[in-house]
Amino acid sequence: MSSQSKIHFEISERKILLRIFDIVFVLTVLHLLGIIFDFHYFKITSTNFYWTLILSLYVLFFGTVFEMYNLQIASNQFQITKSIVLASTSTVVVYLLTPFLTPALPENRLQILLFYLAILSALFLWRFLYIKFLASKRFSKNVMLVCGNDELQELVDGLQSVDPHYRIAGYIDSGISNEKSELFKSIKSISLDKIELFIAKNNISEIVIASQKTDGITIDLYNKLIKLLENGLVIREYTQVYESITQRIPVQYVARDFYKYFPFSRSNQNQLYLILVRVVEVITAFLGLLGGLLISPLVLLGNAIGNRGPLFYTQERVGKNGTIFKIYKLRSMVTNAELKGAVFATANDSRVTPFGKFLRKSRIDELPQFINVLKGDMAVIGPRPERPIFVKEIAEIMPFYETRHVVKPGLTGWAQVNYSYGETIQDSLIKLQYDLYYIKHRSVFLDVNITIKTISTVLFYRGQ
Repeated sequence: MSSQSKIHFEISERKILLRIFDIVFVLTVLHLLGIIFDFHYFKITSTNFYWTLILSLYVLFFGTVFEMYNLQIASNQFQITKSIVLASTSTVVVYLLTPFLTPALPENRLQILLFYLAILSALFLWRFLYIKFLASKRFSKNVMLVCGNDELQELVDGLQSVDPHYRIAGYIDSGISNEKSELFKSIKSISLDKIELFIAKNNISEIVIASQKTDGITIDLYNKLIKLLENGLVIREYTQVYESITQRIPVQYVARDFYKYFPFSRSNQNQLYLILVRVVEVITAFLGLLGGLLISPLVLLGNAIGNRGPLFYTQERVGKNGTIFKIYKLRSMVTNAELKGAVFATANDSRVTPFGKFLRKSRIDELPQFINVLKGDMAVIGPRPERPIFVKEIAEIMPFYETRHVVKPGLTGWAQVNYSYGETIQDSLIKLQYDLYYIKHRSVFLDVNITIKTISTVLFYRGQ
């Protein structure tokens, strides 16, 4: 069996591609600028190679902060334009003002303008080419599912909503029911004897086994899958695909055998990592509290005008190993906000005061939680701590919810930087998936990634 596969880059590969060619285009345009024009400020030579390294790091850092490597934004011409302008401006300003690491400021200010325009135009050129040629449907990955009819909608939504280039072209019904799905007319049900023909005709590059009903995997289907595997077709299990694409754990498909799917990160027991994290947390907490003291006059004034009541409040939350502790926050809701009992906060909660809305969006309301970090109740990065009443309520409905308590809760976390406000049990399920992904893959790299995304959240005023 042979088929001509379309070009397709996985999500991680596309992000690497974006980063590599951001640097290649910027350095190439700057090099050409030095050849064509009388440009002396930045020249790539063996004696000052570290200038190139520093500039590359700045481009990558600010590109990440301003979401240039978010694939949804990278594929949108308007959104990526805004990100490029912000990232280019920040890169040039910081590069110009970094002493010792970068060239001395030029006497001719035209050199600065040329430097800025070179970086801006290089990024615009590469990203235009990316949108035109790489972010198109021509590079979609065509996939076939093995699943039951009743499972199809949730499976397709779970994959294609995250990566629109991951296209489910057809499925093999492994359910025990003979009823055909009418939900997706564009996704064809493939009979066993026509699998090879469908694969060749639709350039299928992967089969995903997503059935929870093992009775549907008949001997004939099993033998057919073995034959396809021998012919070079990639066959993967759904939870692996879901995790790699969405960067969260599909707990709804794991059943009760969580220990099979959650080989928790070794960093959770790595003493060197934990000591390093604690040192960084203490330093960050002191700096955070110092920053809070510096802006305290403005906060006190805003509270007096827009909140009219106590500035601080405490609340019980569930910490590591289920331990209850008191969290400290700046009050953002009206006093006596829960006279009728505890309820989830919503995105446009009427109980939030005008000044409280600003505190939440800017994340300033969470500054007192650095006290919790110093006390050891919380970490800087981890799952957000939930209230005991909600933990009990959610744990009764949702499997594995209390698994998130194997690490300290955090000021920010993988769920907070990847998902919007959680108002329902369904939202809590999605945030749980992100929390478990963090616990499973916890590392210095992921912590840095979360830190940069948190900076983006604050800069874009997207706090909760």
